[in-house]
Formats: sequence, C-alpha cells, structure tokens
Amino acid sequence: MDTERLHPESHPESVSVELSGCSKEDARIVFDALCAHFDSDRCSDDVPQDWHESRPTVWLGTFDVSDPRAGERPEGRLSSSVEADVQGGYWAIERFRTTLDDLFTVHDLSTTSGDQERQLHVRLESR
Repeated sequence: MDTERLHPESHPESVSVELSGCSKEDARIVFDALCAHFDSDRCSDDVPQDWHESRPTVWLGTFDVSDPRAGERPEGRLSSSVEADVQGGYWAIERFRTTLDDLFTVHDLSTTSGDQERQLHVRLESR
C-alpha cells in the first residue's frame, strides 16, 4: 500500500528547484509562476541576477507544495527553453509536477528515484 498517498503530512512537503541554461528573465518568469502557486524562499523582489558574464548561472528555489494556491499562468513567454532539476519526496514531486504541467509544456529528460526522494530533470517551454 502506498502510505505516501495516504499520509502526505508525514513526508517532506517541499521541493528544491534548480534552473539553468536560461536567461535571468526566463528564470524570473518560471519562479514568478511557481510563486503564484506555492510558498517559497524566493520573495517577489528576489530578482534573478547574472553574477558572471562567461560562467553559467544556476538559480535555486525551494517551494512548499503542502497548500497550493490557484494562480495565473506565467506572465510573458519564455524566450527559450529552461532546464529544471527538481528534487523532493515522491508525494511532493507528484504535486509539483502537476502544477508544472498546468503552467508550461514539460519535456522529461530524466528521472532518478531513491528510497525517500525523487529527482526530475525537465525542460520547460511556454505553452
């Protein structure tokens, strides 16, 4: 029996998101869309910045999926695809993935499953 589905409160309810391979503007669109649905450690005034001109930048955020809100679709369109690595418990990842599917066109690149956690590597595109 899948106890995670029956008792999600006994499992981690947050997911970690790492965005890469995108502009700071695209990172902002993704994080703003996710923040409209979930509480996060990323504030509305926490604007992604490029810290180095020649090195790739990775943006991180943690989202609490325990009590999602009905939010709007992303404002603006992504200028190109965005790669995201998402890590968390099975229940949290499933809930987060459902929201991603509502917001973006999601292409699965890889999935890694462990005892307690799951990691998704996806490519996001505007609908």
